[in-house]
Amino acid sequence: MDAEGFAGPSEKTAKPLTKEELAAYKAAQERTGVVYISRIPPGMRPTKVRHLMSAYGEIGRVYLQPEDPKRSFLRRKFTSTKKVHFTEGWVEFKEKKVARSVAEMLNAQPIGGKKGTRWRDDIWTMKYLPKFKWNMLTEQIAHEAAVHAAKLRVELSQSRREQQEYLKNVELARVLDKRAERKRKAGDGEIDTPAVVPSKPLKKPKVSEEAEGKAARPPRKEKERRPRPGPTEAATQDMSHVLGSIF
Repeated sequence: MDAEGFAGPSEKTAKPLTKEELAAYKAAQERTGVVYISRIPPGMRPTKVRHLMSAYGEIGRVYLQPEDPKRSFLRRKFTSTKKVHFTEGWVEFKEKKVARSVAEMLNAQPIGGKKGTRWRDDIWTMKYLPKFKWNMLTEQIAHEAAVHAAKLRVELSQSRREQQEYLKNVELARVLDKRAERKRKAGDGEIDTPAVVPSKPLKKPKVSEEAEGKAARPPRKEKERRPRPGPTEAATQDMSHVLGSIF
């Protein structure tokens, strides 16, 4: 239970109980009755609830559930009220009959009080819980707290895994970017400054002995070609030859 929402009885037992006192305590617990209040007016604290309920009978323990931390943070951020607010509460009466009658009488009724009181016009919303004891409330609250803590642990471990995965991906992306940058720089260097290849002496093509001999011989002189006689000259030569044979 949250200590801020708890308001116990004024007397405190510091000595260990004897068998008779323990039996009397169990009998007294069997006679108690618990009233559930589904709505606590804003700003009302456990001491104020005890003061208001004590006017109708003897009160045992009072517990008010604080509002959700997220809701409280948003309320404090966007409103001017900075005090703790409570959402629901439980009031233990020493007698079951008194608890039942108080719940039936005050349910859906205004809180009342002096004129100008802050909660004068607020409405009680309460119900008597038969066969419900205070130890059930403590067990329920402890169970809810354990479930909430387990949920927080799971969310925290999941968030830690996601963070580690994210950092791993960031590191991998950085390594890949560096590798790509080195490759790009290496490619730019090859284009700007090409590698110098040493020139090798050209080999002479192989030539056969026959080709070498032909190359050593002096070139032949071409015969002078006489121009062929035309048709008129040929006819004149034939006529002179025929006349020469006759005469």
